[in-house]
Amino acid sequence: MAHISTTPHHRHFAYSWRSWVVVLTAALFFFFEFIQMNMFNAIAPSLIASYKVNAAALGNLSAMYFYGNVLFLIPAGILLDRFSTRRLLLTAITTCVICTYLFAFSSSLELAGFFRLITGMGSTFCMLSAVRLASRWFPPNKIALVIGLVVTMAMAGGMLAQTPLALMVHAVGWRHAVTINATLGVFFIVIIALCVRDYPSSIREAQIEERQQLKALGFWTSFAMALKNPQNWLAGLFTNFLSFPVIILGAAWGSLYLMHVHGLSHIQTTNITQMIFLGMIVGSPLMGFISDKLARRKLPMILGAILTLLIMLWIILDTHLSIPGLMVLFFLLGLLSGVQVITYPLIVESNPRKITTTAEGLTCMLVMSAGLFQPVFGWLIDLTWDGARNHGVPVYTAHNFQVAIWLLPAVFLVALCLAFFLKETRCASVD
Repeated sequence: MAHISTTPHHRHFAYSWRSWVVVLTAALFFFFEFIQMNMFNAIAPSLIASYKVNAAALGNLSAMYFYGNVLFLIPAGILLDRFSTRRLLLTAITTCVICTYLFAFSSSLELAGFFRLITGMGSTFCMLSAVRLASRWFPPNKIALVIGLVVTMAMAGGMLAQTPLALMVHAVGWRHAVTINATLGVFFIVIIALCVRDYPSSIREAQIEERQQLKALGFWTSFAMALKNPQNWLAGLFTNFLSFPVIILGAAWGSLYLMHVHGLSHIQTTNITQMIFLGMIVGSPLMGFISDKLARRKLPMILGAILTLLIMLWIILDTHLSIPGLMVLFFLLGLLSGVQVITYPLIVESNPRKITTTAEGLTCMLVMSAGLFQPVFGWLIDLTWDGARNHGVPVYTAHNFQVAIWLLPAVFLVALCLAFFLKETRCASVD
């Protein structure tokens, strides 16, 4: 897979404003893809009406993005090892933009699902490319900060997919709103083409040497090494479960949950769900900073999982919360679950440098598989649904959602248990 390790030749080159331009411009793809990943909160009611689907089918449509992402992560890494990062980045975002246009005007649920699947496959390059470029353009002691800012840009895209997109849907309809969203991607293609370069000229020879070393090691050997390290599995699954506030509530079901349980309007609910992303914007760099200052990885992860679990229980059990109260709790949910970003440096520190990206790719695959739980959430809603419909559209009750929402504290509890089995790295590499 793509190699993003910080090898010694990176340690002495000076980064500049150009480094920031390259990496943050590449991160625009991540920003764009987080809109696609999380837009179902804004368009779900319209999709149910357009395609007359139940909760399970809606969850499966949303999850097609994650199916594609999980399926293509390993091939994406292999391609990044062998071809220009810039060219792959441009190819991927162009594919995603085209498929977003086609999704907007799909005449059937099957076509919509197919185009969402392809978009998910293309999105595999958004994070891997940004991290790969960061490792080339920045010294090791800046990588955590840079990755934190890349994640922050993604969360800003997630926020845009909440109330702003919902308002656009109410104004022009979901199909035209998604079309406008796709057009934003065209603008990003132009900027990426103008600004992104594969690496500074000063490390060209070192990059060629590194690629030759990786080829000598072989993909399957490095992948087997990553698979055999329990740290990678524990950290990946921990991040998977702590990402549920974004992937379940922020990306698909949060708005419908709040509409049914608290009787709020669509716009009111997206105002609340976008607080998860605001919390992540603050929490991701904050949790990374705290972890670096303490020189601890495991302790912040355990405390973050405990507090995330407690906040989720408060949200579930107090059904009389006011809108400001819900906004505060959803913000805290995003803030505290931001502790998941600590797993990325933990993975780097727990593996030999030569297989860093292989290990990170395995982790990303586990993280994105959280999207497979979107149809599970829909299935849990349908489990207690009485089958009532109004003009072919399913009619759900608060009880249906109150049963399904218990999926979240359950997985947070599992994440907490997994964290106890992690080995503390004390921010030091195994090499």
